[in-house]
This record gives sequence, C-alpha cells and structure tokens, in this order.
Amino acid sequence: MDRAPLRLALALSACALLGACSGNDLTRTFGLTRDAPDEFQVTTRAPLSMPPDFSLRPPRPGAARPQETSQRQQAEEALVPQVALGTGVAADTSPGQQALVQAAGPSAPADIRRKLDQEGALDVPDRPFTDKLMFWQAPPQPGTVLDPEKEAQRLRENAALGQSPEQGDTPIIQRTRKSMFDIF
Repeated sequence: MDRAPLRLALALSACALLGACSGNDLTRTFGLTRDAPDEFQVTTRAPLSMPPDFSLRPPRPGAARPQETSQRQQAEEALVPQVALGTGVAADTSPGQQALVQAAGPSAPADIRRKLDQEGALDVPDRPFTDKLMFWQAPPQPGTVLDPEKEAQRLRENAALGQSPEQGDTPIIQRTRKSMFDIF
C-alpha cells in the first residue's frame, strides 16, 4: 500500500489550515492580542459626598449624575472661569484671555468652507485599474433635469397669455437606462 499520496494530501491540508490561522481574529479570540484603553476616553468622576438633606429621593438607575459636567463645559470652565461662576463673559476678560484670543490670529475668511472643499477635492487619489474596469460608468446625478429650451418656451407662452408661471407641466429630460451592452 502506497501512502505517499495520502501524506501529500495531509501536508497540503495542514498548510492550508495553518495559512487560515494567520488572521487577527484568531489571535484576538485566544487572547494573544493586547488592547490598550483609549486614553482620550478616560474621564474622572466627581467624588462621592453626603447629601445635605437626607430626605432626597434616591437616584434613578442609569440617570446622569447631577454633579458631573460634560467635557465641553469642563473645557469652557477651564478657558473662561466666568462661565462657571455665572458672572458673564462680555466685559470681564482677563489680559491673559485677551492675549490668547490675539495669539489665535485673525478670524477665518467667510468662504473658508468652499476653499477647504476645493482643496479636499484635489487630494482625491487616482482610482486603481480594477475600479476603473468594474465601475466604468459614472452614477447618474440625483434629481430631475429640467429641459431649459422647452421651459423658456413654456414661460414665454404663459406670459403672452397672461397666465401664472406655475401653470402647465414643467418639461424634464427623460434619462434613458443604459444596459450592460451599451459600452459606447
């Protein structure tokens, strides 16, 4: 009895099974990967204290603690102490706060979002060949396309007849559905 083909089949299957074990999921399942906590998600809790009045109702399970503030409020209180004290911000800014605002520089231009969108569009990487091959047709633009010539004619006719511009059907361009064989 020749066992060489059986040994070869077992060796090949063992190689395939060992190759499947190289993923990150297996090491995570067996606890071989260590996940450190995110240091930005760690927050401090307010200390426990005795209530001044023992006739208070017990807190509801899962309700937010009244003595805790959000991270945004904590940052505002650190930068502008008047917010925490409730004295107002407008007139009583310290020289340090004024220096901080001046060091921040001039205010952003009004069209900053448009500029950022334009610069972000330049940073789009070129699509790989396989994507160009699989997704060669651009998706159709959303919405309906208005036929400008027929719409202008309809508006002129309504004006000549003394009718409202809203009267009549708005002419639209009907898109044709392309099949897989419509390459050109």
